[in-house]
Amino acid sequence: MKPLLSARNLSFAYGTKRVFRNVEFDLHAGDRVALVGVNGSGKTTLLKLCAGLLKPQEGEPMYEHKPLSQFRRRELAQRIALVPQEVHISVNFTVRQFVEQGRTPHLASLFGGLRGEDREAVAEAMDFAHVGHLADRCFNELSGGERQRVKIALAIAQRPKLLLLDEPTQHLDIGKQQEIFAVLNRLNQSGTTILAAVHELHGALAHFASAILVRSESSLVCGPTEEVLTPHAICGTFGVNLQELGSPWQTAPDLNLSCRN
Repeated sequence: MKPLLSARNLSFAYGTKRVFRNVEFDLHAGDRVALVGVNGSGKTTLLKLCAGLLKPQEGEPMYEHKPLSQFRRRELAQRIALVPQEVHISVNFTVRQFVEQGRTPHLASLFGGLRGEDREAVAEAMDFAHVGHLADRCFNELSGGERQRVKIALAIAQRPKLLLLDEPTQHLDIGKQQEIFAVLNRLNQSGTTILAAVHELHGALAHFASAILVRSESSLVCGPTEEVLTPHAICGTFGVNLQELGSPWQTAPDLNLSCRN
């Protein structure tokens, strides 16, 4: 099967600080993948590389076998959406106005108004993310969980084939985390491919069929989640006592399916 997004011999550094060196991975249409690693390991960097927001020193992510650099920014935004950890806006947008920004890549011109199909896409996105009742609220006045769902609604309004998320459940209590995972599960079932940096290991194992583990030496391990997030891999990456984590890792098989790096 032809991958939706792939990378070969991908390398990136911030100045002299090497983040990735010759890493490779494939994402296929319909995948739901958790991106896991310690803080500072390069998860956000990898998401930005996949979105075409950073230029690698070597290699390049390919969208349907076409290098990201060969797409115009507007074309890429019609295919790939990125939900960052934080969004700070100085304008007092309502939720509806905020989600409407997701239609910008599809407008006839930068200053063009929303058409009927755009308004329909915005309404559907808000309903899908369960934020329709917040439409007239100010985005800056929302709770953390509400903001996360609204950010996802904006991305849904873009109608991308690939959705990238940077720790979408960060700082949320367990109930709000489950709400976000439920939205992502439904979105994936509707056909959207998802790659999400996930901080909660139990959440990664419970809600994602596949995983990419960024190891301390900035290499990648990829495969089915239960084969990637093994006791040995978690201990080596996070330095935790697995007996303290409890189920499901007490019985997880110690198997790895590695990407080449």
